[in-house]
Amino acid sequence: MTKDTLAIILGGGQGSRLFPLTATRSKPAVPIGGKYRLIDVPISGCLHADIRRIFVLTQFNSASLNRHISQTYQLDKFSGGFVEILAAEQTPDNPHWYQGTGDAVRQAARHFERHDAQDYLVLAGDHLYRMDYRALIDEHRRTGADITIAAQPVTPTTARHMGIFLFDRQGHIVAFEEKPSAERLAQIGRSIPEGSTFAAHTDQQPFTASMGVYVFSRHVLLDLLAREEGHDFGRELIPAALNRFTVNSYLYRGFWADVGTVKSFYDANVMLTQPAAPFRFWDARNPTYTHLRHLPASRLTDCRIRNAVVADGCFLDRCEIADSVIGIRSNLQSGGRITGSVLLGADIYEDGVRQADQPALGLGRDVILNRVIVDKNARIGDGARLVNVREVDHGDGDGYFIRSGIIVVPKGGIIQPGTVV
Repeated sequence: MTKDTLAIILGGGQGSRLFPLTATRSKPAVPIGGKYRLIDVPISGCLHADIRRIFVLTQFNSASLNRHISQTYQLDKFSGGFVEILAAEQTPDNPHWYQGTGDAVRQAARHFERHDAQDYLVLAGDHLYRMDYRALIDEHRRTGADITIAAQPVTPTTARHMGIFLFDRQGHIVAFEEKPSAERLAQIGRSIPEGSTFAAHTDQQPFTASMGVYVFSRHVLLDLLAREEGHDFGRELIPAALNRFTVNSYLYRGFWADVGTVKSFYDANVMLTQPAAPFRFWDARNPTYTHLRHLPASRLTDCRIRNAVVADGCFLDRCEIADSVIGIRSNLQSGGRITGSVLLGADIYEDGVRQADQPALGLGRDVILNRVIVDKNARIGDGARLVNVREVDHGDGDGYFIRSGIIVVPKGGIIQPGTVV
């Protein structure tokens, strides 16, 4: 039973690694997969697990996130369920904003501790995966753990960017190291010791990393936040908890991706377009929920499309699209060639009235895009070529940014006709 579990979703900090996609919105509100937002992933998982009391903690650019949640997740008033935003707030007792993941939960505790709950499920708002939280919580209760952390086998290269567990032979976590160096990983060798009775490693994935998904028994989380001064779960609170509580892992072998950077966000979207994609938003038993917009079906005229996701309400005219995501209400005029790109779409349909010096909303005629993210409501003029001709890795330009070699046109951005990048 998970009805006595309360979920806390961490909205993240300023989201500087996802800039400019987070220039006007928080990370969980960033669109993904053509029609969804990142926050839809953990909320949908909670609802499928019958977890109906959900708090979302945020402090930066929370307006669009608040609007999306209020328009999308209206639970039955008689069920006692809710999805509620808890924005950072200054109080007489604490004049500071959230200082980290643990500090965010600490400051919000006065709001959620009054709810009766056996366990707290703490989730991140910028990950892409589909997990059965019921199995995670059942494992937490079956083993009698104080804290259970979802973990995944990873390669040495990936391990350098994550928090790594070390286990004893019975499966208890005995150490945790955040983003260890290559030298330190060579010393560790593998997370699970030889002769372990609970799991084993492969030579390709010798380390086990935290997914940032936690289950805390109620009294354990409140005691940990009250007694420990650390601000971050991974760097401070979890290592401190190892000395006082029973901390176990829940090994998850499905697809999981942290999409907190421009490159990882781009890679995750392009992955969705592939025939053998390890993750898809559609699932007959566990669909991903999002805001219902009642848009018409997309209209395509004489287009050539290979490996693409095309969302609702689009108008595509005589263009070529490959390995790309085309978001809601996208308007692509004739002659376009879109390759390996992610279009987040538009919030409105343009009624024909616009400033004379502005291109039309969407993509004009003969536009060429290669490895480009186009945020919502952008305008790209006729004949523009965004292909990163000079192979720049990082830079800013007139109406665009380049991050990890990927061109990003920000929300509402304008690329004048004939521009070549």
